[in-house]
Amino acid sequence: MRNTRWIVRLAFMFALAGSVLFADEKPARDGQHDFDFWMGSWQVHNRRMLKPLTGSKEWVEFDGTTVARPVWGGLANVDEYEGKAPAGRILGMTVRTYNTKTGQWSLYWANSTAGEIAMPPTVGHFDGKGKGEFFDKEDYKGKPIVVRYTWKVIDDNHCRWEQAFSPDDGKTWETNWIMENTRVKE
Repeated sequence: MRNTRWIVRLAFMFALAGSVLFADEKPARDGQHDFDFWMGSWQVHNRRMLKPLTGSKEWVEFDGTTVARPVWGGLANVDEYEGKAPAGRILGMTVRTYNTKTGQWSLYWANSTAGEIAMPPTVGHFDGKGKGEFFDKEDYKGKPIVVRYTWKVIDDNHCRWEQAFSPDDGKTWETNWIMENTRVKE
């Protein structure tokens, strides 16, 4: 619990200090409650492409769980993910912070393999109709790419998350990780 608080504080400092990618795209609505649907426990079915951006179409499927909770009265949230992938166990965490000035969320991912928060954050917002898009620029295998996370709220008990890479600055996209989430009844 103490480590989670420290990581949330660190992520918030990066969010305040960092520049916002696509910041000219200011939403016309207050989105601080956009991730409220995500709070709670989830069963996760994953489909993950083994070798993105290589032309390979080989996917693996595996299951996992996520537990998400709000912090700072809903201006941020944290989730803990555990996946049982064929290559081994995945332990991950996402910290999300909401910027009230820009109306955008910054998403910070960390996993136990790297042991640190991946930078830069993936930044974006929801459209008010249950779809959110978040972007960042990274290097992947020595080449610059754009990363896109897409969230789709299906109903109160189901949502979908996708990760896609673009090697051509957003002209084309290759989806390489899909999570189908089903709420665990508590």
